[in-house]
Amino acid sequence: MELPVVLMPGPMNAAVAAGLDGHCELIRLWEEPDPDGVLARRRDEIVAIAAGGTRIDGAYLDQLPAVRLVASFGVGYDRIDATAAAERGVVVTNTPGVLDDEVADTALGLLLMTVRELSRAERYLRDGKWAGGTPYPLTPTTLHGRRMGILGLGRIGQAIADRVKPFGVSVAYHNRSPKEVEYEYYPSLLELATDVDILMIVIPGGDSTRHLVDAEVLKALGPDGIVINVARGTVVDEQALVDALRTNTILSAGLDVFEHEPKVHPDLLTLPNAVLLPHVGSATQPTRTAMANLVVDNLRSYLTKGTPLTPVPESRSLVG
Repeated sequence: MELPVVLMPGPMNAAVAAGLDGHCELIRLWEEPDPDGVLARRRDEIVAIAAGGTRIDGAYLDQLPAVRLVASFGVGYDRIDATAAAERGVVVTNTPGVLDDEVADTALGLLLMTVRELSRAERYLRDGKWAGGTPYPLTPTTLHGRRMGILGLGRIGQAIADRVKPFGVSVAYHNRSPKEVEYEYYPSLLELATDVDILMIVIPGGDSTRHLVDAEVLKALGPDGIVINVARGTVVDEQALVDALRTNTILSAGLDVFEHEPKVHPDLLTLPNAVLLPHVGSATQPTRTAMANLVVDNLRSYLTKGTPLTPVPESRSLVG
């Protein structure tokens, strides 16, 4: 009996290939000497794609008319045109839930580092200034008593809200629509930014959210304001953020994501009031393995039952 054919366009966590072994024929496209030729020869055989970062749009899917599933590695799927996929009858899945706690922990770590200047204090020690007899200056701010505005109160946003409550931080949020939660809802981002002093960004990327946090929002956040972004770099107008940090329009920023990754705006690297991490929000071995396993589960469920487990919103009408 012939196994179904699954395409892996680029390298992924090794647990994906291991989990699919024996359940499908896996084409590792990046290892093929003639990848275009492989796609042309096998276009009518490939029924699913395991996607780890490759841009997959309508034109890509048009090369593979038998594909009915794109299983994406990650909760964000802005590199996959899920709308174009749905128009072609292709379901897109992601990996929600399994990385929520890890990303929320990273967000809290960034917040603590930023508000208490912990990375600056560490550099001060490493530079020998503390040993030279001069204590690190008192930080002008504290976390307790602040008000956090969460942009995107989904699973990760809720996990962050749960974590900050013991720190004496109150929570408000902005979504496209209100949810049945205890936190105050703001119908506009600008209103939210005006009434909080921490803006926590957990909203998906894509064209609809590009530069949603712009100069006007940063000005509304104010001189005590802190921006934390663990979502997508494109949500923030990076040049406007640099200008706001340089002019003290806002107090500081903690960033795990950037607009043109892995490139970082060169001015961010020079600003002492920016804490920068290399997109490590979910980057632990246990979490990445759990994400890989969910990719496998989606593919195997589709290949055996015809129904994947975690379709993205654009695909749910195709699942039934």
